[in-house]
Amino acid sequence: MATSEVAIANRALQKLGAKRIESLTQDHPNARSMNAAYILVRDAELRRYPWSFAIKREALAADPADTLWGGWNRFSLPNDFLALIRDDETGQAPDWRIEGIFIVTADAAPLNIRYIARITDPNFFDALFIEAFAAKLALECCEEITQSSSKKESLKSDYDFAINQAKHIGAIDKPAFVFAEDDWINARL
Repeated sequence: MATSEVAIANRALQKLGAKRIESLTQDHPNARSMNAAYILVRDAELRRYPWSFAIKREALAADPADTLWGGWNRFSLPNDFLALIRDDETGQAPDWRIEGIFIVTADAAPLNIRYIARITDPNFFDALFIEAFAAKLALECCEEITQSSSKKESLKSDYDFAINQAKHIGAIDKPAFVFAEDDWINARL
């Protein structure tokens, strides 16, 4: 099923009990409010959780310029980068730092990373992400559109429910838990 930015904004407006729109750029207060918040709320929601549909892998080449000090290598972040997933497939947290538009590390090239990407086409969004995004969009625009702060509480509940559903169903990636080895566990082997 095809979806669009307007469909998501209208889902948010439906949650607010407000008049729907035909375009994010139309000359209507609801459209202006949704248009002003849409991109910022979308990117914040993508960054907030490791949504399975937004996870990408990349092998980064080292940047030719060295870091000013420290002797570490630096790697340019992908253009669609929103957040680094801070584990590798062993469950260990790598010693990487994000500085500006680079990852700085002692690791050599290529640097294999998993990250949250900025997905802009709503057709690639998970249905549970759309529900959570619409609830958050409604929450952010609530007072401007409805002039009601009491409506925000029910919208917060809608948002929390949508996130919990996404976690339960698996739309939000959950990394495997790796137990630390110790003498007690190894003694049983």
